[in-house]
Amino acid sequence: MKRFKHILHQVYLFGFLIQPFFLQAQNLNTNPILSPWAEKVDANAPHQEYPRPQMVRENWTNLNGSWDYAILEKGSSKPEQFQGKITVPFPIESYLSGVMKPVGAEKELWYKKTLTIANKDRKGKVLLHFGAVDWETEVFVNGKSAGIHQGGYDPFSFDISSLLNKGQQQEIMVRVWDPTDDGPQPRGKQINRPRSIWYTPVTGIWQTVWLEFVPESYISAVKITPDWDNGNFLIETDSDLNSGQFVLEVKVFDENQMVAQTQGQSGKGLNLNIPNPKSWSQDNPHLYDFEISLKRGNRVVDQVKSYGALRKISIGYDANGMQVMELNGKALFQYGPLDQGWWPDGLYTAPTDEALAFDIIKTQEMGFNMIRKHVKVEPARWYYHCDKLGMLVWQDMPSGDMGNIWEPKPGIYRKGLDKDRTPESESIFKTEWKAIMDAFHHFPSIVVWVPFNEAWGQFKTKEITEWTQAYDPTRLVNSASGGNFELEGNKITGDIFDVHNYPDPVMPSPDLFGKVNVLVLGEYGGLGLPVEGHTWQDKDNWGYQSFKTQEELLARYELLIVDLKALIPKGLAAAVYTQTTDVEIETNGLMTYDRKVIKFPVEVLRKLHMELYLVK
Repeated sequence: MKRFKHILHQVYLFGFLIQPFFLQAQNLNTNPILSPWAEKVDANAPHQEYPRPQMVRENWTNLNGSWDYAILEKGSSKPEQFQGKITVPFPIESYLSGVMKPVGAEKELWYKKTLTIANKDRKGKVLLHFGAVDWETEVFVNGKSAGIHQGGYDPFSFDISSLLNKGQQQEIMVRVWDPTDDGPQPRGKQINRPRSIWYTPVTGIWQTVWLEFVPESYISAVKITPDWDNGNFLIETDSDLNSGQFVLEVKVFDENQMVAQTQGQSGKGLNLNIPNPKSWSQDNPHLYDFEISLKRGNRVVDQVKSYGALRKISIGYDANGMQVMELNGKALFQYGPLDQGWWPDGLYTAPTDEALAFDIIKTQEMGFNMIRKHVKVEPARWYYHCDKLGMLVWQDMPSGDMGNIWEPKPGIYRKGLDKDRTPESESIFKTEWKAIMDAFHHFPSIVVWVPFNEAWGQFKTKEITEWTQAYDPTRLVNSASGGNFELEGNKITGDIFDVHNYPDPVMPSPDLFGKVNVLVLGEYGGLGLPVEGHTWQDKDNWGYQSFKTQEELLARYELLIVDLKALIPKGLAAAVYTQTTDVEIETNGLMTYDRKVIKFPVEVLRKLHMELYLVK
């Protein structure tokens, strides 16, 4: 019966999501609810924290704040006049941007900022960094193009040293084009006409913009990979070097006490063995500090600070021979919410760093040990908070170029339904997926990569999955969460067989692939409770199954947990509950969209969830 309900639900959901655009369409919400942090935003200096905690330098300047903006027809020349002020890094459609205007595929968004760069900061090179801009970005410095970047979720930078004026005053202009769902690029849940589970577009700069002042020869990238079995770290760096002989020196500190050091040729991987190694886990998220120096002779030319953690995510077997996920060699049932990372006031951008950490902290207080970051990538600081707190992360690739058929079958979605993408579309996906994996390889909290979700734009599943496994063998790969699965011999390609079902928990049939794949319930639940005064709109809100009181909601959730517990001894290795917060018209969050109401007693949830980790 549950399987039959599952099929009916998927058929219903598929029909629900492909309704004509004019149904449930809405304009930008120009009177949204606000989170508690909205009033704390300094429009002249938001998000002042150092944006790249995995590679820290002291000499930098934050460019967040007030910029000029203009919306012009696509292909127009640079604007002579601007239309007003926008607060960077909030997307132009958001309340916190101060603008709240749509852009669309037929127009481009332009930014301008005039700034001064002191002569002392120009002795080496000047790098202009963008945490993320959605989607195609061209940067001009003093009227000259610094370069073009495509990708809405990966950080990028330009060396602008040669484009600077002789004086201290400089002008930066940024052109952004974002077609949202009129283009094939990764976009996640954004759609031009928001409805049901699809949300307001996010256009332009949505993460921190900053200048970094570096020497002529400098460290351009750091990659730290743990080898938990041997108590080692592998440190790899990229450097931009002038002629000469350079040496890389690495020191490792544990609570300010140096515990290891080594040096070697720049550009070569260095291994460091840590005496009496301490593991990183959800109970004890131990981090080591790194000091990485580029030296010429005995002189330190450049230096960055970083950190790392010794942890291992792997596959083991339970007493029945079923596959389980292990953290540091011990089986761990992973349970967490589907986390979409949206904000009523900032859309993709949290109002403050405190707000960014809030969802993680509250999730942990509720007794979850994992978060599935759903078809969105967060700023580096979000993962840094997860690293410090000991929160495991499953990281989705943002979806795009959707429209392929999702065909439900009992127990498995059959192969052969991959989308035929154009060469351009394939290239865009592959380029950005690699860039995301490169940019976020550092963070030990990330334990699973998820290339596809529910067949949304899914293509060449076997090729993409195997490439992902080969490119980062230190993590597990969930090839298609709830999507179309590819058979590889007698197993699903990738490490995980992941089904979705609402509202009740189910699991993939243990008889099919339970001893050759990790069995996962990648989405379930979705219990809805609209809370008056805390909804995106006053009526017509939506949940997979809605309730009128918190008591009714909790009672139904308790039944879900009872059913979920019964699946663990059968081989279920992880589950994901939908979802952390309400998002726009969806009201199935553990918290309201504005984060002002937690719909469940936190301690009750924690007690329920702790019981899941004790089931054998």
